[in-house]
Amino acid sequence: MDTRVGYLLGENEQADLFKDPAMPKRFQEIATLPEKEKECLLTTVDNFIKASKISLM
Repeated sequence: MDTRVGYLLGENEQADLFKDPAMPKRFQEIATLPEKEKECLLTTVDNFIKASKISLM
């Protein structure tokens, strides 16, 4: 899966994201998942982001 980190983080909110100490730990945990589970998780996140953007329109 070719999901850019910037896309997931929102290019302008990247600095604020890492002020939450739980976020780096979450990324580390995601990185240790087996590829299939990681792909499923990222697909779910991508779909959630798309749905959220549509609902804001």
